[in-house]
Amino acid sequence: MELGLVGLGKMGGNMRERIRRAGHTVVGYAHQRDVSDVHSLKELVDSLPAPRVVWLMVPAGEATQSTVDELAELLEPGDVVVDGGNSRWTDDEKHARELASKGIGFVDCGVSGGVWGLENGYALMYGGDAEHVARVQPIFDALKPEGEFGAVHAGKVGAGHFAKMVHNGIEYAMMQAFAEGWELLETVDSVTDVREVFRSWQEGTVIRSWLLDLSVRALDDDEHLEQLRGYAADSGEGRWTVEAAIDNAVPLPAITASLFARFGSRQDDSPQMKMIAALRNQFGGHAVESK
Repeated sequence: MELGLVGLGKMGGNMRERIRRAGHTVVGYAHQRDVSDVHSLKELVDSLPAPRVVWLMVPAGEATQSTVDELAELLEPGDVVVDGGNSRWTDDEKHARELASKGIGFVDCGVSGGVWGLENGYALMYGGDAEHVARVQPIFDALKPEGEFGAVHAGKVGAGHFAKMVHNGIEYAMMQAFAEGWELLETVDSVTDVREVFRSWQEGTVIRSWLLDLSVRALDDDEHLEQLRGYAADSGEGRWTVEAAIDNAVPLPAITASLFARFGSRQDDSPQMKMIAALRNQFGGHAVESK
């Protein structure tokens, strides 16, 4: 199969390599000339035989929208666009309508695997019409991990990115639990080797997981994480998960708390804690600390 791939960053570049290793032809385009196979989207489209499949790995929002707009003018009826970035599912529905008006198919695909995907494969969650998914299936097969699992046609357009969004929300809560447990172990005097406690959990425990393995790897690099600042960004998908929960009246206390914990990490001197300290002083005479 021949594929156009737009966006050759950490994920896109490795995906291009994995697809090529599976025997497919990939024409990659990126603004960075040193990694790009062609110099424009038009050149990419012109280099592919019809009917074409063009896969996007560009940032969500305006970057994806502008790329879809440009491809809508370059592609032909029967072609298919795949959005493999982290777009919001509501944007998928909009893009599918815009492209369908020109006879162009659309598939959204949530991709998980990070920097390890080149060797281990990528977990894929995709949404769209069966005929459009079938056109892309050889690429899905090339990207997915070995074995029976790791890829799913989650439903109609938007389902892939919605599933990936929920996946990331769960990831937020799992990481927060590991982080809280690690801090408690580091705080008490009786536990003298927190790293080895984490390592011992890698076999035989109910919490063994890839995230636990990565926690041990991080502690091997920096045993007490002293080289890091206590700041964690959020990509947006945690927020979208909480918003979707509100829209559907589904309680997500753990995921919501983990998102708010990340917000708290950005405050060196929390305004909320100032008010709590002041109130504790007012009603109970508890000591407060001055700057």
